[in-house]
Amino acid sequence: MTPEERTALIAKIAALPALLEELVSPLTPAQLTARPLAGEWSAAQNVHHLADSHMNSFVRVKLMLTEDHPTFKPYDQDAWADLPDGAGSDLDDSLELLRGLHKRWVRLYTNLPEAAWARTGINPESQRVYTMEDILRIYAGHGEGHLDQIRRTLAAA
Repeated sequence: MTPEERTALIAKIAALPALLEELVSPLTPAQLTARPLAGEWSAAQNVHHLADSHMNSFVRVKLMLTEDHPTFKPYDQDAWADLPDGAGSDLDDSLELLRGLHKRWVRLYTNLPEAAWARTGINPESQRVYTMEDILRIYAGHGEGHLDQIRRTLAAA
């Protein structure tokens, strides 16, 4: 991956919290918790999931930078989405968490030495090895994917 490609992906990480807040801030609690699409999360669950998922990824990145080839701790994202803090319409805490977390993530990514980008970790479920560049690529796209999922959910309501 070129430095320019990394910069573009880091910009997506930086932009997500504001884009997410712009999308969900005008919604009512009923709109936020509606689940009109079978098998899809509500808009609120998507927001809370982004906070949960990106926290986990940030920790994985830190482990990759400080340990040799760490094993990632899996978690059940669907079970997390059904917990009381993952399903309610109050998004303030998750949005605040994402704002701060993404600032830290951007600062970390922006200041990594070149050698750090090749550091690895492993997902024990898939046995797939991930580099720092893989994590950056995945989570830049992850945020965009959930923005799209929220838009689909709202359009179906």
